[in-house]
Amino acid sequence: MSDGDRATHPGPLARLRVIDLTHVMAGPTCTLMLADIGADVIKIEKLPGGDDTRHTVPPKIGDEAASFLMMNRNKRGIVLDLKTTGGKKVLRRLIASADVLVENFAPGAMERLGFGYAELHEAFPALIYCSLSGFGRTGPYSHRRGFDLMAQAMSGIMSFTGERPDGPPVKCGPPLSDITAGILASMGILAAYSHRLKTGEGQWVETSLYEAALVQTYWQSTIALAAGTAPRAMGSAHPLNAPYQAFEASDGWLVVGGASRKHWPLMLEALGAPELASDPRFVNGADRMANLKELEAELNERFRGNTRAHWLAALDAKGVPCGPVHDMLEALDDPQTLARDMVVEVEHTTLGPVKTIGLPVKFSETPGSVRHGAPVYGEHTKEVLRQHGFDDAEIAAFEKEGAVFAAQGAE
Repeated sequence: MSDGDRATHPGPLARLRVIDLTHVMAGPTCTLMLADIGADVIKIEKLPGGDDTRHTVPPKIGDEAASFLMMNRNKRGIVLDLKTTGGKKVLRRLIASADVLVENFAPGAMERLGFGYAELHEAFPALIYCSLSGFGRTGPYSHRRGFDLMAQAMSGIMSFTGERPDGPPVKCGPPLSDITAGILASMGILAAYSHRLKTGEGQWVETSLYEAALVQTYWQSTIALAAGTAPRAMGSAHPLNAPYQAFEASDGWLVVGGASRKHWPLMLEALGAPELASDPRFVNGADRMANLKELEAELNERFRGNTRAHWLAALDAKGVPCGPVHDMLEALDDPQTLARDMVVEVEHTTLGPVKTIGLPVKFSETPGSVRHGAPVYGEHTKEVLRQHGFDDAEIAAFEKEGAVFAAQGAE
């Protein structure tokens, strides 16, 4: 497939229509995954104000919040007030022609609006209805609102993140549970879509930030369930293998995966420290974990004796997994990042070319693509309403009622 074909191919989810009733991070991550691989995602924003990420500033690019631009490219945007008669009428008609609905409203909100799963499943039995929430739709916390901070805390993640076991709880830098929940939800939607293709049946798919955080603890949960002990913070070290962590060279930090039986002796050769292989404290993985502090001291002393570039070249020559610790600007400018099209430019209606993160999944025959930028507030309201059979007089009546908002000049 040529580069030109790749740029214009609609992707494997072409013709899948998704109604996106989500905001901020977890839900928009889910619909972003679907949009990037070809789905027609219609993002419905609230009136007034729109998605909260429109107001998460700084930074801004022109007049638009950079956070909104990142999470909502490849989506068409309309604005509805779902508390109005007109807004409800519009949404119901959109749902009638949709394959998937995704929502992350507060528990009970969709039911109060008249768009809960039970009601919509009766009317549209083929609809795939996906809900993302803080804690899930069952259990003693189902009524609670949830955010990434709570999920990271309650899942245990903050108890084993940080530099030392007696240190304060530390949150992972990225919104781990939000992004993971969005990816899990998109996976669930595609599984439900596979089922529907075979049976014609829709269903309710749901996940939560809490569960998304818990699945990030596989190694730490393994220790807790098998040994009955709660893992604590270890800095960059691994809870089960050593050495597998960051080390400081004379001019910067690097990470090394030298824990396996294959890589441990090769790492020592690269370091010029073959004598450590026979040190009784470090003979095998269990020994090295039992004497981790002593191992770190021995290795740190050697790594500080030369530059990061020297050690990366020496380790790479021996086939030992390693890499520099980048800041975000360095990561985005890394040649591997660029070679994998993980930073791309997308055309925005008012801003022109805007840089964004690329697609992390590649397809040989039906590649996804970043086709257009995030919508201006109300950019596609009239377009989508006309596509769903509303004429200009009806649209004008909706605008007068305050049920919809259309961007000025957007036709």
